[in-house]
Amino acid sequence: MIIIITILAYFFVLLGVSRITGRGATNETFYRAGRRSPWYMVAFGMVGASISGVTFVSVPGMVVHTDMTYIQTCLGFILGYFAVAFVLLPLYYRHNLTTIYTYLGSRLGDRAYKTGAWFFLVTKMTMSAVRFYVVCVILQRFVFDLVGIPFAVTVVCMVALIWLYTYRGGIKTLVWTDTFQTACLFTALVLIFINVSDALGLTLGEAVTTVSESGMSRIFVFDDWMSKQNFWKQFVSGIFIVVVMTGLDQDMMQKNLTCKTLREARKDMCTYGFAFVPVNLMFLSLGVLLVMLAESRGMALPEASDDILPMFAASGNLGVSVVVLFTIGMVAASFSSADSALTSLTTSFCVDIMRRPGDERLRRRTHITMCVLFVLCILMFKIVNSTSVIDAIYIICSYSYGPLLGLFAFGLATKRSVNDSWTPYIAVLSPLLCFAIDVTAQNILGYKFGYELLMMNGIITFLGLYLSGIGRQGERKQDESMTATGK
Repeated sequence: MIIIITILAYFFVLLGVSRITGRGATNETFYRAGRRSPWYMVAFGMVGASISGVTFVSVPGMVVHTDMTYIQTCLGFILGYFAVAFVLLPLYYRHNLTTIYTYLGSRLGDRAYKTGAWFFLVTKMTMSAVRFYVVCVILQRFVFDLVGIPFAVTVVCMVALIWLYTYRGGIKTLVWTDTFQTACLFTALVLIFINVSDALGLTLGEAVTTVSESGMSRIFVFDDWMSKQNFWKQFVSGIFIVVVMTGLDQDMMQKNLTCKTLREARKDMCTYGFAFVPVNLMFLSLGVLLVMLAESRGMALPEASDDILPMFAASGNLGVSVVVLFTIGMVAASFSSADSALTSLTTSFCVDIMRRPGDERLRRRTHITMCVLFVLCILMFKIVNSTSVIDAIYIICSYSYGPLLGLFAFGLATKRSVNDSWTPYIAVLSPLLCFAIDVTAQNILGYKFGYELLMMNGIITFLGLYLSGIGRQGERKQDESMTATGK
């Protein structure tokens, strides 16, 4: 019962913030918050929004198989955020964009615009639903099953709560609720770390020393080029992951575009870019301590490394206070990522697909529809109830970000025109070719691509667009020649 009370109290705080920020809200407020958001609030809130509930439970478990090598990717994140801040943000602010895919329409054509928007809508809905499903399953197993609440009721209630505090103020509300949720997430993480250290009989300083001396504290891998944990693969991939999954993602960029000026948006982007290294270092350090705690108590590690944190934190092994903290951290992480996803999906559909940004009735109906689709996707994953299927969805969605990289890269790096009628086909064909190359490399060379598939996907899309425009370039040069000769 204490968990239910904690979640309800947490929600009422969010609802209170929503009522304050949602007063007199319009579509402009919902989409862009009037571009009056303080950059430091956006920066702090974005750290929490970038850490989903899946991240909250998955990162600590990474140390079991890959030590702390994930930090190599986080170091790449820093350069990625600088690239977004100094290449993409100026573009978005110069064109005064509400959705970032509008740029594709002005640069490449209407089909490129719609292709980018639809890739975002399908990918974001699926990925967000999978992530929220994983969180709901964990909370259901360790919390709601104990009080007899069915899974479907859990999902409907949690999504309904998100709708209640976002339907008025939209992105303006999220800037402030994300700040609160990030504070809750970090507080929960730090206090869980302290509780685990106490369970091991360590002071905070001794815990830090113990982690640094552990065999699982390895961060850098330079010697094995075939390893997915090789430094340069992880580092460069980290750069492109941020560029694509932040800079080319309406969900992640919408809050950044609410800052008053480009200069403030840059400060926001660079600030929270640096924050990911210490935050993930703490998550991984917590994972090391949890493995040590399991060994000291003679407990077998769970088959799925993602279950390490829930095994201790949600089961009561570390006391009721840690159960409460774990619940708050999970809810904070899941709400802060799901609420922004639903808001950005609503924005993109109204602005990019329907092209009716001023229609408030459409916006309200779309927001409700997105919430309903979100619930249906989660319940569908529950019916399937197959880890292999969920993994496959993650893989498919990771492929779908590649075409966005290729589309934006072509628009920014060249001045060439394209045959826009080919764009949707190129965007669909590119991930399929990447999949074929990955399977072939595994069967013939024994090499499995990792994050570098994202870059290869973008390159194939880029080349496809280039080839599609060759005929157009010839036609344009012929027209220019005829104009010059007066024919």
